[in-house]
Amino acid sequence: MNTATTTAPRPYESYVYAYPHKTAYRPLDDRPALRDLWAGERKDALSLYLHIPFCEVRCGFCNLFTRIGAPDELTTRYLDALDRQATAVRDALGENGGSGGSGVGGADSVRFAAAAFGGGTPTYLDPDELDRLCDIAEKRMGADLRAVPLSVETSPATATADRLAVLAERGATRLSIGVQSFVDAEAKAAVRPQRRAEVEAALGRIREAGIPVLNIDLIYGIDGQTEETWRHSLDAALAWQPEELYLYPLYVRPLTGLGRIGAGSDAAWDAQRLRLYRQGRDHLFAQGYEQVSMRMFRRPGSPSQGADDHACQTDGMIGLGCGARSYTSGLHYSFDYAVDMREIRTIIDAYTVAEDFSRAEVGYRVDGDEPRRRHLLQSLLQAGGMEVAGYRERFGSGPAEDFPAELGRFAALGWLDGGAGPGLLRLSPEGLAHSDALGPALFSPAVRAAMATYEAK
Repeated sequence: MNTATTTAPRPYESYVYAYPHKTAYRPLDDRPALRDLWAGERKDALSLYLHIPFCEVRCGFCNLFTRIGAPDELTTRYLDALDRQATAVRDALGENGGSGGSGVGGADSVRFAAAAFGGGTPTYLDPDELDRLCDIAEKRMGADLRAVPLSVETSPATATADRLAVLAERGATRLSIGVQSFVDAEAKAAVRPQRRAEVEAALGRIREAGIPVLNIDLIYGIDGQTEETWRHSLDAALAWQPEELYLYPLYVRPLTGLGRIGAGSDAAWDAQRLRLYRQGRDHLFAQGYEQVSMRMFRRPGSPSQGADDHACQTDGMIGLGCGARSYTSGLHYSFDYAVDMREIRTIIDAYTVAEDFSRAEVGYRVDGDEPRRRHLLQSLLQAGGMEVAGYRERFGSGPAEDFPAELGRFAALGWLDGGAGPGLLRLSPEGLAHSDALGPALFSPAVRAAMATYEAK
């Protein structure tokens, strides 16, 4: 990218929820031992993520690592493998896990500050399987789920009363439900088979379960969507007074259902999505919500759920499951990644029979200026911005010294808030609106090259 020009790029290049992107990961020739990777790391405030790669259906826009259904007791075999992996990982961290324990002792003590179950759809599991999932987090990993924020993703069809009761009893503090649209015709256009009556019933069950934070995901830019129907979905969601709302622009990606039927992107669609974003943002402002990032809005007074929108600046993530990432300060690692359903099934099947989880198999080494880029990128994409002093304390230099061309270009485009003060680097409202162009502009040449040569499968 030519950082000297001030020509505005298209606003929707990609959603940056983690850096480096998983398509930059490659097989690790040395397959480093997890025990060695974690030996010198701080482990007193880790995040724990358990990945369940199953859904009852696959939406047309979805490129997540997930498969439809789980035949032949696949969920049991998957949880067996998850248990084996958790045992190996906890051993590599240097402590034996205990029931409900969070670790005590010195600086190397293992403690978890937050936990999340994602996917896929974790509530695809039945109540007994959800109990077992929680046991793996607690008894194998030593996370105290009742003492830390626990976020769980769900869907209208799987948010049943018995499943929600398990999650509430085990300490879930946040339920995130993908609604996308309250208009049945729009849900159909997004290849998401659901009816509004089913969505409303699921939301009622979530509220009855008493889980403190409800998040509702909505999508704008769906074929046939108008300002009126978008407002209709926003108001339908607001009727439930959710503590959080995520507003996502629709993307059409390779190997997804919408991608296969030839849906695409053009300037008119970009303009429509920007218009709907601004409409949704302003409507939520009028209802008293605060903006946390381009996508995330929170009702004031809602319980804190830890770092917002994947804004972890220091590393320390343990991911369990074949679609999960783990982060140390020098290496981000996972298993193989795919979007195509046949490839995903192959990877899941291999995971369920694996016995040795003691080594990192696929990843990306975070060295050179990558930690600086990651810190700047994930901080700047938050509405609150980044304290320059914190960056300087960590790296010994300032962001303007390290990234003069990028920040100069953002300023020329009007994406930086000139009134934020010398100690705060913050996006303007227009900068937040263009987060999906700004984030990728901070990718390093090496990450861009690796992503460009990734062969989608």
